[in-house]
Amino acid sequence: MIDPTSSTTRLGRPGAAGVPASAVVPTGRRPFAAAFRALVALAAFTGIVLDMIDSDDLGRLFSYFTVQSNLLVAVTFAWSAHRAWNARPPLSPRITGGALLYIAITGLVFHFVLSNDSSGFSMTSERTPLESVANQLLHTVTPLAAAFDWLVLTAPGGFLLRHAWQWLAYPFLYFPFALARGALLDPGTEGRYPYPFLDVDLHGYAGVLGNAVVFGLAFYVLALALVLLDRIRPHLRAPRNRISPLGSGPLK
Repeated sequence: MIDPTSSTTRLGRPGAAGVPASAVVPTGRRPFAAAFRALVALAAFTGIVLDMIDSDDLGRLFSYFTVQSNLLVAVTFAWSAHRAWNARPPLSPRITGGALLYIAITGLVFHFVLSNDSSGFSMTSERTPLESVANQLLHTVTPLAAAFDWLVLTAPGGFLLRHAWQWLAYPFLYFPFALARGALLDPGTEGRYPYPFLDVDLHGYAGVLGNAVVFGLAFYVLALALVLLDRIRPHLRAPRNRISPLGSGPLK
């Protein structure tokens, strides 16, 4: 993926003297990437639909970070699949990196916090068959698939250091959203606060703020880790063009 301020574009701008545009942005159709990303979008969309079928409170359902982040993945990957199939330049790393971070947060928090009885914030409960399938799609399949797409189908070096704090805008805004929604609902309402660490009834506003700071710092460290790994991971390249080596580019 190409970013206007990335090191790739600093080496030369498309159309500049002596720098063919094809050397910077691939022009060929990328069918495998398109098909895989379409499947990821379908997995996220299917998980959300299954949860909707099994839910009697759609407002509560869409208040979860899990559902919101998977909706972002569905849109981003469908858009990216369309561009790959039609030989269009990839989406900005700022967009795809944000989607990757948010779905990574979803997977990691679920498996290490919400499904961990020793975390103090467990949300384990009995699930219907539809909920179980949706749970696996939204918390396991889409995070792993997004990581695979980033590591295998996307060129490295697109994430910039400033992206790390820019990506935190959504989690930062989610915090007051969750608290405001809970404040508007009657005490005792099921799902008044979407997650135990945001439950004002249990921890008070000071406790919830403390939890938010801890999680926010962890999310920032994760964002920085993604930027670092994106710079040092191997660069997978497409097969060379037989006519002109400048016509090839990295897998997108």
